[in-house]
Amino acid sequence: MKTYVLDTSALLALRDDEPGADRVAELLGLAQSRKCVCLASFISLMELMYRVWRDDGEALAQLAHDQCLALPITWIHESPELLKAAAALKAKHPLSLADAWIAATAESQRATLVHKDPEFSAVAVAQEVLPLKAAATKRARAVLKR
Repeated sequence: MKTYVLDTSALLALRDDEPGADRVAELLGLAQSRKCVCLASFISLMELMYRVWRDDGEALAQLAHDQCLALPITWIHESPELLKAAAALKAKHPLSLADAWIAATAESQRATLVHKDPEFSAVAVAQEVLPLKAAATKRARAVLKR
């Protein structure tokens, strides 16, 4: 059975009905019917919560958090092995701290990472890149040209 790790950007795409939301919803539907496995890193809950809180307020951040916990996602929490893998990825690649945890989760679970983040292009893990928003596309091209 195929396993996917949903990055924070995939969860936000679903929440905000951005390009790629349909694919995330499809994967979650497959997970609900036990045709695939959807995972996410514990750090994505924090990222999602602070981003929604910052943009839409604390009440909607709590709602987004609770809605994520109701999805057919298995949440992967920190462990000594995952910490070491995330540290190695952070040391070797230009990743944010959260992205290092998320990539390490995908790597450790031998899962396909579903995301919109061009930073992951440097990481050797199976990936499915969701469509970017128009404004983000220019930034992504600039990052990829480095």
